[in-house]
Amino acid sequence: MRWRVLILAVTGCLLAGCGNAITGTATWPGARLDKAVLTEADFPPGVRFERVDRDPGEGDNANSPPPMLSMPEGCTDGLTRDIAGSAERGPGSAAEYVVAYDGARMVITVLSWRLDLEQLAATASRCAEYRTFFDEADPGIEMTTTQVPVAREDALAYQQTMHLMGDKSSVYFSFENVGSFGIFGIAFPTPDPSITVKGALPQTFLEIITKQAERALAA
Repeated sequence: MRWRVLILAVTGCLLAGCGNAITGTATWPGARLDKAVLTEADFPPGVRFERVDRDPGEGDNANSPPPMLSMPEGCTDGLTRDIAGSAERGPGSAAEYVVAYDGARMVITVLSWRLDLEQLAATASRCAEYRTFFDEADPGIEMTTTQVPVAREDALAYQQTMHLMGDKSSVYFSFENVGSFGIFGIAFPTPDPSITVKGALPQTFLEIITKQAERALAA
């Protein structure tokens, strides 16, 4: 079980770039961006919600370990690099929050700029099947990236699965443009009996990103 948890954590780092959240009271300098973001009131009582405040001067993947090796090359951090390549930076450029259910933990980010969905789709396609390695002598771990259907235009969702010793562990992520906003999210299957509201993946994740897209459209 501990090894399964470790694998999920490593997979999350591959997708999210292992960025470190800064705890504390969040500030929202972008008034329009603030209106585009879901709040705690948008979720059922008992769901854990937390806004995340990042240092505007913090570089991409600051304090993060280097990406793992992969074949094809660059698949472990390809999506992260795609986002960073077109990023705007500074106060008001992004708003992030964490939502946790018993069974699903999600990190959603709303951006003041649009994502390059064509590039993200190309990277996901190139990395539909790859192996990731801790070092060059490592036999590697099989990874697959599978598209998840989303009805909305300008929206992509994927399931990334790690195959290890006959076991499978998956995380889900999404990328979307709504007007002038970009939205991306990642969801982990995280049981937490201390949370009274249950969530299931990918259903809960897809419902939340749909709700977030609707809020951004109305902003």
